[in-house]
Amino acid sequence: MDTVRGNRVDGLIVACDLLFLWQSAENFMTLARRRPLKPAYRLALGAGALLLFFLAGCANQDTTHRIVISIPEQRMLVFENGTPVAQYPVSTSKFCLSDRPGSRGTPLGELEIARKIGGNAPAGAVFKNQHETGEILRPDTPGRDPIVSRILWLRGLEARNRNAFSRYIYIHGTAAEAQIGTPASFGCIRMRSADVIRLYDLVGVGTRVNITMETMAEATGFGEPMARPVVDVSDAPRAVAVAQ
Repeated sequence: MDTVRGNRVDGLIVACDLLFLWQSAENFMTLARRRPLKPAYRLALGAGALLLFFLAGCANQDTTHRIVISIPEQRMLVFENGTPVAQYPVSTSKFCLSDRPGSRGTPLGELEIARKIGGNAPAGAVFKNQHETGEILRPDTPGRDPIVSRILWLRGLEARNRNAFSRYIYIHGTAAEAQIGTPASFGCIRMRSADVIRLYDLVGVGTRVNITMETMAEATGFGEPMARPVVDVSDAPRAVAVAQ
């Protein structure tokens, strides 16, 4: 709960920062209309505004957590200050490992969480184009395989995954939970609804995500599955409502 509360406070701080910057920009435009400024002053003020936006973004990046996803093990390990605190089974691409547009592959390398979507959605809520449709599905509803529950949108930080954000590579919930633990996605990293909801509440924007072909032991030094993760998912609630 402390982490959830911290994420909400961080979100409030970001909202206040943006409101302050917006109000400052409005005040500046009003002043500029009343008294035209010299080009050099306008340039300096513009650079200052860009610096404020940059600093506001950096101040709210999550540098506490780190996520490692092992392709051969189809497993995710979450670290907090270097200590593993949660583990989840996942599902990566059933087609290939690639960042090429149209490949339907999962990209490898270092990425970060760029956006979080769906924080207030119920478990099983269906998303299309990053928006809730209003439909809610049970896990493993026959014939259905949409994005559900939560979206963590990834941005590539290396040349080999530079297309990840424009390719809409997410960590997201899936209705096809029976396939979790095997490569079954169209490029994204799929998780059970209960798991992705807990992950969403645990990590923030800016969290680094390493997708690797190494085993978890090779990538992190923590090879054996955690006997009891700090974030216990064994009793997590499952989606039960079904759209009529």
